[in-house]
Amino acid sequence: MRTVNEVSKFTGISVRTLHHYDAIGLLKPTEVTEAGYRLYDDTALSRLQNILMFRELQFPLKEIKKILDNPTFDPMEALEQQIQLLELQKKHIEELISYAREIQCKGVNKMEFQAFRKSEIEQYAAEVKNRWGETQAYKEYNEKIKQKSDHEQEETAKQLLNLFAEIGTLRQLPPADKTVQEKIYALQTFITDNYYHCNHEMLSELSQMYVNDERMRRNIDQAGGDGTAEFVKKAIFVYCS
Repeated sequence: MRTVNEVSKFTGISVRTLHHYDAIGLLKPTEVTEAGYRLYDDTALSRLQNILMFRELQFPLKEIKKILDNPTFDPMEALEQQIQLLELQKKHIEELISYAREIQCKGVNKMEFQAFRKSEIEQYAAEVKNRWGETQAYKEYNEKIKQKSDHEQEETAKQLLNLFAEIGTLRQLPPADKTVQEKIYALQTFITDNYYHCNHEMLSELSQMYVNDERMRRNIDQAGGDGTAEFVKKAIFVYCS
């Protein structure tokens, strides 16, 4: 058994972070002594290892907790998924390095943006989250995605971003405006048709992710302009109410 200070020194994670993980139920100590000292065994450290790996992959704490608490969670399968994501990130970074060197050689006026696309990483990350978080949604998503080629999947992702871009052009309107609400209906329908059944509850959860997940917020705001993700969230709140 290791004390919280020992775990902190062993892993490089601050004591404050470990206390926070305990407070939100993400990593509970194996035992708490009468004096109030937290103690962690190898099982807890194994869970911490998974937490840190998912954090490296930019998964929000809420998603990590949902994944690890799933009764069907398989550490070996999850490790394989983590490796796949790391490989995709490595590929993405190598492409960015190559792109930067090309700019260095040819000048800053080289206007190509292929290297910045992260749809493959984001799609796989979504699969991992759905695999352990929303099991039924994952099954439906997986069935639909199998029916599409890589090109079709990329086109679907582009269409989704185009929807966000259209909503972004309406940011000057109130979220309850009829035109805005029609676009939210179109968004819900598109998700149902192309990914998984998106009822009001699912749409509400997605709206939170659009704002709280840094990567999602950035992509949506890039598509529709700064503040689009927050505007979509507000519009969805009205729609689902």
